[in-house]
Amino acid sequence: MKTRKLHNITVSEIGMGCMGFSHGYGALPDEDYAVAAIRKAHDFGCTFFDTAEVYGPNLSEPGHNERIVGRAISDFRDEIVLATKFFITGDEVKKDGSVLATISRHLEASLKRLDTDYADLYYLHRMSPDVRVEEIAEAMSTLIGEGVIHGWGLSMVNAEILDRANKICHVSAVQNIYSMMDRAYEKAVIPYCMKNDIGFVAFSPTASGYLSGKVSTDTKFEGDDVRKWVPQMKRENIIANRPLLEVLKVFADRKNATMTQISLAWMLKKYECVVPIPGSKNQERILENLGACNVELSDSEFRELETALGGIVIHGSRKDINSPREFID
Repeated sequence: MKTRKLHNITVSEIGMGCMGFSHGYGALPDEDYAVAAIRKAHDFGCTFFDTAEVYGPNLSEPGHNERIVGRAISDFRDEIVLATKFFITGDEVKKDGSVLATISRHLEASLKRLDTDYADLYYLHRMSPDVRVEEIAEAMSTLIGEGVIHGWGLSMVNAEILDRANKICHVSAVQNIYSMMDRAYEKAVIPYCMKNDIGFVAFSPTASGYLSGKVSTDTKFEGDDVRKWVPQMKRENIIANRPLLEVLKVFADRKNATMTQISLAWMLKKYECVVPIPGSKNQERILENLGACNVELSDSEFRELETALGGIVIHGSRKDINSPREFID
């Protein structure tokens, strides 16, 4: 698999979001199955794995996903880029005495669960209204200097917040929602990343699986499956957005690829700074997603696809919720 840069961190051009093994898509797979899936992704050529302290079936027991990922990567830890995320509140900072102390406490717990002594990429999962991003950036600069993290990032931020943070400590990556159905960050955030040598990590790049063409009005979302609350998965929007699937089908047939692979190949072609991290709890889907690296759109095919997308209205918009636990990523 080809590689891309998140500032100075080299990753496979497609990464793997690991959340689904612990939360967000209904019944959880067996842990051995999840570990095997991550290892198969590595064998395929994936070197970028994404998790978070909050990913788990129970908020009172953080780190479920980190423990799975840590177990899975133990034999090849130094061959891969490991990203995890934290979320802090002003109350925690008051109790600990400083932003640095609070972040360090969260990081120490994550590293223990991941069974490693450093994180390649450490994200602030969501902005807290009572903790300034400049203080976060200053703390990250210290942690980078100590070698316990190699780079840092922000998730679901706008260009203004990103700029404030980047002026204090160079941001390695932004992790925001991005797909053919969610393109708002093309206006300011992605251009800022391109201009300032920052990677843009796209979560939910297949629009929660809608772009696979396998979701229908008969699809049932069970348990904690967050797609029950995703607007694009409402019955009326599943129907209204079918013109997009029709376009994808044309290109998938032409390229002997899946519709999901076309959607991922499109974003790889569009922006050199973008690295998608599709997530799934199904081993077959995981390898299919990574297989998009073998699908290459020519310049003329890309222009044709862009023109077709420009004529399609997307129904249902994703809106962030200020809790990292409640928003699918």
